[in-house]
Parts: sequence; structure tokens; C-alpha cells
Amino acid sequence: MNKINMKEYGLSERFINESTLYENQSIGRIASQDKGLYKLISENGELRAQISGKFRYNASGVSDYPAVGDFVIFDENEGGNAIINYVLTRKSAFIRKAAGTSNNEQIVASNIDTVFICMSLNNDFNIRRLERYISVGWDSGATPVIVLTKADLCSDYDDIMKELEDIAIGIDIIVTSSLKDDVLSVKKYIGEGQTIAFIGSSGVGKTTLINKLIGEEIFETRGLRNDDRGRHTTTSRELILLPSGGVVIDTPGMRELGLEGADLSKAFADIDELSESCKFSDCTHKKEPGCAVRQAVESGLLTEDRLASYFKLNKELRYENLNSKQIEQKKLNEMFKSVGGMKSFKKMIKNKNK
Repeated sequence: MNKINMKEYGLSERFINESTLYENQSIGRIASQDKGLYKLISENGELRAQISGKFRYNASGVSDYPAVGDFVIFDENEGGNAIINYVLTRKSAFIRKAAGTSNNEQIVASNIDTVFICMSLNNDFNIRRLERYISVGWDSGATPVIVLTKADLCSDYDDIMKELEDIAIGIDIIVTSSLKDDVLSVKKYIGEGQTIAFIGSSGVGKTTLINKLIGEEIFETRGLRNDDRGRHTTTSRELILLPSGGVVIDTPGMRELGLEGADLSKAFADIDELSESCKFSDCTHKKEPGCAVRQAVESGLLTEDRLASYFKLNKELRYENLNSKQIEQKKLNEMFKSVGGMKSFKKMIKNKNK
């Protein structure tokens, strides 16, 4: 049986060195997941996998569980299936809030080198939504690249590109069209061992680009609806080896992006830089005298809409962070209550440390 070269799947010295902490176990990468079951790629091929009981017991939240793109440490059981014992430290991760009312974070894809932020240039184009994607893209730890699709359906291309100059600071921009093969412009960002992921709203052409990179129609694509928006087709997450080198992680379209820890300082680097010249270090950029940000708006260097978007995302980020702290405090309160209060908890810790 031919061995699989795991370096083609992104296995680097970073992960190999960490894996030496776990003796007599194997290393693999999660290729797909479905309801607690996983497909894992190892040097011996594909394996079906599930997490060990110890792993489940020690997991403190949804984000601790394996996700597509994770490198994991596993054993094989007598049936030839893998039992996952550990997830190796992620170098990057794309995160969204898990479904429901809790504030649990869900890892959508991990260990990504380049995140392609896709948005179509038809009537669905939204500069404010793109700012949100950029914020989360930077926070993932990967390098974001903007991919503008369906340029053949755009009637105000020059105006849009001018808008992008203000928000795509330090980010490469690729423009593609459904009328010609522009996949080469994406390929230049992908090399052997590199992991890429595509994010963006449903129907913006992510699946079409992925099929072109793979070289065949692996994933179903569907046309536009009557309102010029695309139909969503991708419903699962999967890691795929590309024939030209590198791997792609296909993610479902995400209509609700949480901003847990999103990096607004990079997404709004222009405002961040301007704020350094404000008279007051704690300037809110509302009515304070000597506000460099307000002066930039008044002089036309910064649009009112972009500043409003910055305020909105900042407010949302503060709310989500506050909500996370409240949930953690609630968990602590419940734990203290279960052991008879704070004094009993301290006594229990003291006795444990004797």
C-alpha cells in the first residue's frame, strides 16, 4: 500500500514537532465531519474516526472539538477506525458563533494559510458586509484575499473599485468573471502544503471557483434566483487535495458572522491610524475637540458611512465580548453553587493542594 505524503496535506515541522509529545500514536488531518463522525487523512489513507471518551470528558466547549483542517493525534481500534485523542494547536481558525442562544464558538475551518473572501459584483454587492468579512478574515490568523466574482454582471465597476480602495487596506484583490477562466489568478496564491478556504455569502461563486481549481465538477452549482442572488449549494465542510498542489477547505455560505475577537484594527487600519492623532487618547470620535477622525470625515478623506460601519461593528464586538463574559460568570456561579458556595470551593481547592 502506497503511503500518503502528509506534507502535501499541510503537515509542517510545526505540527510534527508537537506530535512528538504523544508517543506511540499517529497524526492525521480532519478532512470532513458529520454529526460527531469524522473522515481523517493519515499516511496510511482515509479512516473513519470519532473522539475518545476522555477527549469528550475534557472538552470545555464546542471549539475544543476537532474541525475540518485540524491535525489530530489518534489510535486505531480493532475495527480499523481511528479514535481521536488530541487536537494539535491550531495556527489559524475561522470562527463563528454556534447555533442557538449560547455564545459557544464553532470552528468552521482551521490551519488555513489564505482566506479568499468572495463577493459577487452583481446587485448583491455590499461594501459594509465586506468590511465584516475582512474583520473576521484577519482574526482567523490567515491572510485574507478579496475575490470579486461575476464581473460580467457589474454595471458600476469603477465606482466599486474606488470604494474598495478605502477598505481593502493591505489586501490583494482578484476580479473574476463567469465568461472566462480566471482561476489562474487564484492559483498563484496556492502552493504545495498550503491550505486555502473560501468564505462569503451563498451564491457568490465559491463553488464554481473550487470546481475549477479541482479540475472537475465535484460540487453542484446552481444558477441565480430571480432577485439576482445565488442559490446556496454547499451544505457540508470538506478538505480536498488539489491536483496542482495545496488543499482547499470548502465551507458553507455564512449569512450570520459573529465577531468574537474580530480584528477591527486591521480591517479599519485607516481609522486606527487617524485616531493616533486625536487630541484625547480615549477619543470616541463623536464630538470631542481635536478629533482627527472627525476632521478626516469633514475634509472628505473618510466617508461617514465607513465611520458608521466602524461604530456599528465595534458596538457589536463589545456586546458579544460582554455576553461571553456574562456566560462564563454564570458558569462559575453555577459551579460554586454546586459545591456549596465560594468558601466551600476555596476550601476544596486548599484541601486538594495539601
